[in-house]
Amino acid sequence: MSKGAKTMKKSVLQAYARLIVRCGVNVQPGQEVMIHAGLDQPEFVELVVKEAYAAKAKKVIVEWSYQPLEKLHLRRQSLKTLGTVEAWERERQEHMCRVLPARIYLESDDPDGLKGMNLNKAAKARQLRYPILKPYRDRRENRDQWCIAAVPGKKWAKKVFPGLRTGTAVERLWQAILSASRVTEDPVAAWEAHNADLKARCDYLNGLHIHALHYRADNGTDLTVEMIPQAIWCGGREDSLQGISFNPNIPSEECFISPMRGRAEGVVYATKPLSYQGQLIEDFWFRFENGRVVESGARRGEELLKTMVAMDEGAAYLGECALVPQRSPIAEMGILFYNTLFDENAACHLALGCGFADTIENFRNRSLAECRELGVNDSMIHEDFMIGCDSMDIDALCENGRTMPIFRGGNWAF
Repeated sequence: MSKGAKTMKKSVLQAYARLIVRCGVNVQPGQEVMIHAGLDQPEFVELVVKEAYAAKAKKVIVEWSYQPLEKLHLRRQSLKTLGTVEAWERERQEHMCRVLPARIYLESDDPDGLKGMNLNKAAKARQLRYPILKPYRDRRENRDQWCIAAVPGKKWAKKVFPGLRTGTAVERLWQAILSASRVTEDPVAAWEAHNADLKARCDYLNGLHIHALHYRADNGTDLTVEMIPQAIWCGGREDSLQGISFNPNIPSEECFISPMRGRAEGVVYATKPLSYQGQLIEDFWFRFENGRVVESGARRGEELLKTMVAMDEGAAYLGECALVPQRSPIAEMGILFYNTLFDENAACHLALGCGFADTIENFRNRSLAECRELGVNDSMIHEDFMIGCDSMDIDALCENGRTMPIFRGGNWAF
């Protein structure tokens, strides 16, 4: 176990592993489990596997990743090879559609770990694979449970705490992750209370019948985004089409919705860096016309930003609007995590790309195609970027003609 993890009480790490299994994906007796994790996290992965079996999982499969190997593959393999979906990969996808395993993603990578790689080659390989893999993804949509959580990798920890020795940095990042994830004496009870609070806020927002949100901030953000009339605000716990409750993100502080594709006008400035495909994009902005990004710029990573927006037709449209106050527990830590899972829960954010069909009211009785016809965006990407700040004001333009304050000075106005 990493030096930082060794100093943590094993009981605390076990509680975190149990939270991911029981509250995150909510493993069902007899269900298969798939864990995606970095090679640097074997001991914590072992704890998660033990908890999955304790929850009576039928089988647990671990898929390991290692950024240096990803760089080597990208450098040495041809575009044709990188873009090919082999027969065994298709069978694996078919198996996942058939058995619907609970999927756990443990993030620990260096946010800038793929810096210097050929951006166009990586993007083209992804574009080649996507049409083949998309039908499998669509078949699993809203049918299975999944959860993204985090474990501190050494290089990630040093990025967050550059002035500390590696072991100390890892320990500090562990402390921050566990605090943000509500790993208390009774984490499951803490999440029950937190989910109830998020539901209450979503219920209030849904009661307003919002036609559009108008975002304004001192940094130049002035953006109006229209909502789908049938869309509802969601947050915290979700329910699969199989009727299983789960928490897809640990941590999570957001109330979110999928906006109407093609209905966004104005300019928005990001307030935190974005780690995209293992490389950082910093100080960036977008201008929207008719819902589409028509202009963008960045101080660092502008070529990568433009590649991201051009990944497919839907990549230039919004798929999510999420509300997170500046006084959220993660924001109040004052830590820049360089990781979307944490930074998106410290600030209001938007996402380019794929929207969420389960934000459509009564989605269980609608097909995925019907949800998209109502205005939910579709894309191979879903990339959150943070826009919240202390001067952020957000107004709800309601269907009845009233204007209601939602955020003032970066925090809830209700």
